[in-house]
This record gives sequence, structure tokens and C-alpha cells, in this order.
Amino acid sequence: MAALRVARGLFRSCRGVQSVDYDARALFLGARRPVCTSSSDDISGCEGADGVRKAQFADAEVQEILTRITGLDLERVFKPIKRELKPPKYKLMTDAQLEEAVLRAREQAGKLLKMPLVVPERQPIDDVLAEDTILEGMDTAKHVFTDITFSTPHRERFIVVREPSGMLRKATWEERDRLIQVYFPKEGRKLTAPPIFNEENLKVMFRQDRHEEVLNHCLVQFEPDSADFKKVHTLAFEHLEQEAKYEVLRSTRFFGPLVWYLVTRRRVDGLLTDMLQRDRLQDALSLVRLFNLVHPQSDCALQAVQQQATGLDLLKIFADCESQKSGFIKLALQTYEHSGTDIVLTAPQSKPGISAQHLQTTHGELGIPDYRSF
Repeated sequence: MAALRVARGLFRSCRGVQSVDYDARALFLGARRPVCTSSSDDISGCEGADGVRKAQFADAEVQEILTRITGLDLERVFKPIKRELKPPKYKLMTDAQLEEAVLRAREQAGKLLKMPLVVPERQPIDDVLAEDTILEGMDTAKHVFTDITFSTPHRERFIVVREPSGMLRKATWEERDRLIQVYFPKEGRKLTAPPIFNEENLKVMFRQDRHEEVLNHCLVQFEPDSADFKKVHTLAFEHLEQEAKYEVLRSTRFFGPLVWYLVTRRRVDGLLTDMLQRDRLQDALSLVRLFNLVHPQSDCALQAVQQQATGLDLLKIFADCESQKSGFIKLALQTYEHSGTDIVLTAPQSKPGISAQHLQTTHGELGIPDYRSF
């Protein structure tokens, strides 16, 4: 029956689903900051002061670890969403056809779980091109000049602003985003951010565990290197960390960025504890492995290499060197040792059903569109 529900959900909803993808190369074209950065927001993998290369978010090994930790719960990925009611469609399938439908659902789910980019925040644009005092006072409004050549990438598009003082400058990022939306409108994006992104409204959404809904809308409204994009993600991740509600984003495309956010800040104790409490031993090992890749000069990483540690030994080293909850982790590891548990990679377990809470979504009040239509 679970397979039948998944297949039915695939036929019902996957047609209108489209991932919000970004061209990584385009994001860096015209950027005023080097690709490598030491910012705590985006530890992207440059060499540190000691010359040791740190892992990057886009590295194949990092992506493989984050994808595995995210899990694949088909009923979660294809959960019902509130939309216009239409007559249901029924299809009779043989067992072979049902298996094929489930396989297609897994492939589609993999695409929907593609993680959004984690890139450095763009630096402000403050370039002044000319100071023409002769034009001062000729008008009280700003004049904006935009290159609207269709084939020009948005990051390379030339946009300048003439101030009433006569100063000619390049447009700021906020002005660029607004003007590009005017000439090249993107479906679902507003000229001004909807009220959902007010901090007070975000707190209301987070108390209702609607983090995924907020983050999906954030992907549509903001560029992934904008300050607003970073702010919304930071607030969402911080709330999940404080409340230890990591499961809210599990098996979504935002779980990987959440893990990356915590790992780069060396704040994985809560997540690691949660994994052990839920008997996700393999995920806990992958988390420590990722920590060592991102922080290759940490005591944990150095001792793991020196001792060639694997399995439970890797967790023990982390508990001794990095964890502030080493007592709980060691106690959990003793339980695994006494039970003789083998460390094997297991598929994520599917939940038995969809709760009514997932269907109780209010649209329009805070300006939240149906993200699956983008």
C-alpha cells in the first residue's frame, strides 16, 4: 500500500514540480569578491593559513555525504500540498508497472532533493563612474539606465544610476535585482519581498515548523548569494538548532545545507546526538567524516588520520576531542558495542503516513505561493 501511495503521489504532483536551479558559473561572473573566502557563512574550501586545503561544498565527496545523510523518504518528498481541487485519476497497474512507477518516483525524488547552492555572500557595489556637477539639481529623481539585451547574462548586464547630484554610479545589488525582475520577470518573484520575510512573521512560521515552506519561497524570491537569502537561511537553521528539530528538514533539499551550516561552525553536537538517539549510526559516522574533511587541522581529524580510525573509533575520537556532550556520545557507543551492532549502510525508513498537519497550509496571508509550480 505504501508503494501504491507513492506512485499515486508521483502521478498527481510531479508534473508541476520543478527544482529551482542556479548556474554556479553565472553566480561568480562579475562577482566582486574572490571565489575563495574565509567567511564563517560560507567556508567554501580554500587553503587555510597552514596551506591545508579544506573541503568545498561543491566537492563530489561532500555532496555524496550530504545526500546520504539527507535520506530519501518518498512519502515526505511527494507529500500532498494544498492546491485547487481536481477530480482524481485512477490507473490500474500490474506489479511490474507499480515497481516501475516507484522507480520513477525515486528518480524524480532525487532531482527534487538537489541541494541549493551555498556560495559566498556578494559584496556591496559602490563604484562611482563620474561626478558631473553640472547636472546637479536638474531633476529630483534618479535616472536608471539598463542594458536589456536579451542574450546578456544578468550578472554581466550593465546597469547605472544617475543621482540628482549629478553622480553616475553602478546600481547596487538590490537595484539590479529589482530592475532585472521588471524587464525579465521570474515567475513567483515579487518586486518587493513579501511580508513573510519580516522577522516577526518568520518566527511565527518557524513555531509552526514550516521551515521548508519558508526556504522554498526564499529560493524563488532571492538570489543565493544575497544578504536576504543568507539571513532567512541563518534564522531558519538557528531555530532548528536551538529547538533540536532537525527532523523537520530531513529528506528535503535543505537538510544538506543545514548540516553544512552546523559543520562549518563546529556545532554538530546536537545533530550528532539526535542521530544516535534515532539509531542513525551510519549518518553519525558520515557527519564526523564530513567534519574532518572541513576541519582537516582539528585534533579530531589529525588523530583519526594518525590512528587510521574507522567505525565507532571515529566517534570516540570526536567525543574526546571536539564534543561538548562526550558523556552521552560515549554512553550511546557503549550501547552499540554491547549489542554487537554492525555498522552497515541502510536505506532511510519511510514514515507510515502523512499527518494532517502537512495539509493545513495557509496561502495568501503572508504572500506564500505554491513553490511546486516554479
